[in-house]
Amino acid sequence: MADTGFAMAVNRAIRMLGWIRRPEFLVFLPAITLAGFWIAGEQALILLALGIPLVLAVTGTAAPADPAGEAEDPTTALSRVITGLDRVLPTLAQGGRGTACLVVQFDDLDTLLDHHGRAVQSEVLSRMADRLRGALRVGDTVTALQVGSFLITLAPVRRLDLETLVQLCVRLQEAVGEPVSIGGARVYVTCSIGFCIAGRSAELSGRSLVDAAQAAADEALRQGPAAVRAFSADMERRRAQRDALRDSLELALDRGEIRPHFQPQISTDTGEISGFEALARWYHPERGCLTPADFLPAVESADLFDRLGEVMLFHALSALTEWGRAGLNVPSIAVNFSASELRNPRLPERIRWELDRFDLQPARLTVEILETVVAQSDNDVISGNIAQLAAMGCGVDLDDFGTGHASIATLRRFRVRRLKIDRSYVTRVDQDREQQRMVAAIISLADRLGLETLAEGVETAGEQAMLSQLGCGHVQGFGLARPMAIDDATQWIGRHAARPERIPKIGLRGM
Repeated sequence: MADTGFAMAVNRAIRMLGWIRRPEFLVFLPAITLAGFWIAGEQALILLALGIPLVLAVTGTAAPADPAGEAEDPTTALSRVITGLDRVLPTLAQGGRGTACLVVQFDDLDTLLDHHGRAVQSEVLSRMADRLRGALRVGDTVTALQVGSFLITLAPVRRLDLETLVQLCVRLQEAVGEPVSIGGARVYVTCSIGFCIAGRSAELSGRSLVDAAQAAADEALRQGPAAVRAFSADMERRRAQRDALRDSLELALDRGEIRPHFQPQISTDTGEISGFEALARWYHPERGCLTPADFLPAVESADLFDRLGEVMLFHALSALTEWGRAGLNVPSIAVNFSASELRNPRLPERIRWELDRFDLQPARLTVEILETVVAQSDNDVISGNIAQLAAMGCGVDLDDFGTGHASIATLRRFRVRRLKIDRSYVTRVDQDREQQRMVAAIISLADRLGLETLAEGVETAGEQAMLSQLGCGHVQGFGLARPMAIDDATQWIGRHAARPERIPKIGLRGM
C-alpha cells in the first residue's frame, strides 16, 4: 500500500511540473512534500523534497526565463522559431493536427515609459511574459520580438479552430490585465493580439505564418486597445498598401514634395501682421496639392510625424529668415507639433539647435498644441518638453480651444501663452448672440489668466469686426487670407504693409 501511495505521489508531482512554470509557484513545494508525507510517509517526504528541486534544476522548468529576450537576440530567436515551424508544418496534415502563431502587442507602451521610466517598463514586460507562459500549455512557446511584442507558437493539437483561438486570446488578455504592483504603485496594461492558423497564410512556411500573425496583430493594435484580430488575406493587401504609402511619404519628404503653406495672423489692435502659421501641403505628382486631411492619417499610420515635424520646422524657420533678409516684418512663425513629437525627450534640444542654426531668437517660434493633447494627457515628458520650450522663450499656443475640455490647472501646467478659439465658436459670431456669449466668456477667462487670444476660421469682415469688438487680440482665417506658398506669402506681406488702412481698435463690447 505504501509503495502504491508513493507511486501516486510521485506521479502527481511529475504532473505538477507542467504548471510549475513560474518562480512564484515554488511556494507550493512545501505543500507538495507534506502531501507526499501524508500519503506515503517519510520516504516520500525525503524523495519529494530532494527530487522535485533536482528535476526542476535539470529541466530548467523553474528557472526564470528571460521574457524580454535579453538572453537571446530577437532576430536569432525568431529565426529558430521559423526553422522549427518549417520542420513541423508539412507533417501536420498527415496527423490531422493543427498549430497557430499569435503575436501579442502591448498597448500604450509609450505612456508606460513616459510615466514610470525604462526600468519599470522592462519589469512590467518581464512579468507579462511570465503571465503569458503561465496561461499556455506545456509545449507552447513564447518568443520576444521587438520591445513590447511577443510571438506565441502553439504546440500541434488535434482540434484548433477560430473559436478556440479567440478563447485563448481572451484568456491571455485576462492574464495580462491583472494589475502589477511595482514600488507601491499599481500598473495596469492591456494587449492587442493577432493570430493566424496554419494553412491560412499565403504560403505553408514558418515565415509566412509569422508574418500573417504580425499583420493581424498590427491591425488589432490599430483597432485597440485590447483588440483581437484573426488574419485574413485582405489584411495582407492593406498592409502592402500602407507599406507602399509609407515609402511614398518618405520619398515625398525627401524630395521636398511636402512643404508648408503660410497663413497670416493679424492683430485686431493695429491691423499689422503678428505672425504666420505654417500648414503642411503635399504637392503630389499625380493628385495635385493635398491638404492635411488627405494625408495626415497616413502619416500617423506610417509613424512619420517626427520626420514631418522636422521638415515643417526647417521650412518655417527658413521662411522667417528669408522674410527678414527681405526687410519684411514678421514677428513669429507658428508650427504645429503632434503628441508623438511632444513625447520625444530630445525635442527641446532639436528645436534649440534649429533656432541656433538660423540665428533666430526662441520668441520668433510659436509651438502650437491641440487642446485635446493637453486635456487628455498627464504625460510628464509632454509637460516637461512644453515647459522647457516656454522657458527657452518660445510661445505656446493652445489650438482648437473649446473642444478638448482643458482645465485651468492644465493651462498653467503647460505654460500656455495664447488660446486659439476654435472656429466652431467663430462662425456667425457677428449674428448669433449665443456665439458672442461663448467667445466673450473665453476672452474673459484668458484676460483673467493673463493669456492672449486668437480666433481662427474667420471668414467674413463682420466676424472679424465683432471679434475685435469683443476684445479678441488676433484673428486668422480665409476672410483675411488663405494659406499661401512661400512666394505668394512674400508678395502678400508686401501688399499688406503698403495698405494705408488698418483695423481700428474698438472698445470692448458690454455683454
